[in-house]
Amino acid sequence: MNGSTTNITIRMDANLKVQAEALFNELGMNLSTAFNIFVRQSLREGAIPFKIHLERPNAETIAAMEEAKRIANDPSVKGYTDINELFAELEK
Repeated sequence: MNGSTTNITIRMDANLKVQAEALFNELGMNLSTAFNIFVRQSLREGAIPFKIHLERPNAETIAAMEEAKRIANDPSVKGYTDINELFAELEK
């Protein structure tokens, strides 16, 4: 590196910026330093330095969620409002 710098402009939600500045301040840096750390780590790894993904449940989780909905809406399934009653029933 030759030590020269350049300015860049980033658009971001104003509230998000305030939150980020507060966090980075607690970590002893400003937004510019945090962004430089992000860029340097990206270059080291040759990628975004954290996983970017959609939170999608797998087939087993979807099936369990559907079963839970079915059970919750089934009037023939006994419900419990008292934990002791539930445990007594489980011990039978």
